[in-house]
Amino acid sequence: MSALSIFICLLVYFAVLMGVSWLTGRIHTNDSFFLANRKSPWYLIAFGMIGSSISGVTFISVPGAVGGGSFSYFEVVLGYMVGYWIIGWVLLPLYYRLQLTSIYTYLKERFGYYGYKTGASYFLLSRITGAAFRLYVAVEVLQISIFNHWGVPFLVTASGMAALIWLYTREGGMKTIIWTDALQTTFLIAALVGSIYLICQSLHLNVSGLIASVRNSPHSQIFFWDLKSPQFFYKQFASGIFIAIAMTGLDQDMMQKNLTCKSIGEAQKNMFSFSIIQAIVVFMFLVLGSLLYSFVAIDHIVAPTKPDDLYPMLATQGYFGTAVAFLFVMGLIAASFASADSALTALTTSFCVDILDISTKAQPSQLKMRKYVHVLMAVGLVVVMIIYKLIDNPIIINAVFKVAGYTYGPLLGLYAFGMLTKPKANDKWIPAICIVSPLICIIINNYSEQLFSGYKFGFEMLIINALLTFIGLLASSVRSSKSLHG
Repeated sequence: MSALSIFICLLVYFAVLMGVSWLTGRIHTNDSFFLANRKSPWYLIAFGMIGSSISGVTFISVPGAVGGGSFSYFEVVLGYMVGYWIIGWVLLPLYYRLQLTSIYTYLKERFGYYGYKTGASYFLLSRITGAAFRLYVAVEVLQISIFNHWGVPFLVTASGMAALIWLYTREGGMKTIIWTDALQTTFLIAALVGSIYLICQSLHLNVSGLIASVRNSPHSQIFFWDLKSPQFFYKQFASGIFIAIAMTGLDQDMMQKNLTCKSIGEAQKNMFSFSIIQAIVVFMFLVLGSLLYSFVAIDHIVAPTKPDDLYPMLATQGYFGTAVAFLFVMGLIAASFASADSALTALTTSFCVDILDISTKAQPSQLKMRKYVHVLMAVGLVVVMIIYKLIDNPIIINAVFKVAGYTYGPLLGLYAFGMLTKPKANDKWIPAICIVSPLICIIINNYSEQLFSGYKFGFEMLIINALLTFIGLLASSVRSSKSLHG
């Protein structure tokens, strides 16, 4: 598929997004930008959240990971489902009862100024780092597929993509994103289903043949019961529960969509439906991975050293024809941009509400302030992408991305302490506690094999991070209590 053909498809794609933006953003206020006037259809949100949760990184990594971990990722997904139900029954009622725009406002009521600003700052740090990383993956693909052929610098490509996302979200915000995310999820699922269908044709498989191929594949094992295995079921399942709670239930990006529903009942329907749809879509990605490894084995193709490169290599180098190459590029773009556009809106919301206290400003200046912040966050995404490009080392970039993920542990610890206990932690200690806990976890993770007789931590590090934060908050509350009484 030529660079010009991909570029034309990209232009058509953005033209459709701009059309949706125009239709949904004609009447724009801060309330419509932040919460879509609380009138979004729950079923549309449930479908669109698939695109936000499955980023370009997931689009590439899940099929590639089948080679080393089989279908074990589905153990985590089963944990996600439980976590999403906990969000629906525990967190969403809290957010709706308090009528929150930013979910971190709860921390102000429970802990005070420092706890509130710490939680919001951790979200801003982790989300801008993560969103830029996910968008960077898509921009790199476009750079290689199109713009390198025309001599366009990476800076121009990255700036152009961020500008386009800013352009179609700048007026309608969340009101627009509810619809564009549903559209982009449609593209993503179409790319996934189309890729599976065309690869099955290459392998001469009908439906029964597909089922037999996956069942007989050496990479299709789902459950692992060996305690020492990195894929041990209970470890993966428990990690999935807490990952869902922390990275969805305590994430402004994902929760802001839920807060646009008409009522708590509709928000819960959205969350429960989303949990089922996501499990089905992820399982299809695992099936895709199984097919890719079967194809490599049958045709005696040397698989790339890095598993993440398998799907891109086979899709773009002509092994399955032009159609799969097109579906791969468009699916990757849809996944990455669905994740980036909602992140941009959530970053704008959190910065306005949590950092600038926009509600305390004069009414005429609020709209102008939000627009300035929206531009600032788009520029921030570009800056972080440029930093990734300058590093130009996948190992270091992945490490930066993982370190950013440590910030969800303190958030989980803060909310767990706030909702499960009554003592009031020492507010001034909270920033230090939330810095020390992730640092301890990074050290534990790096030296776990030496410290714990070969045991290597995985997703469960999030739980340990939250527990350390919880213990620190408890210790600060005990000390504060002693100070008050002595």
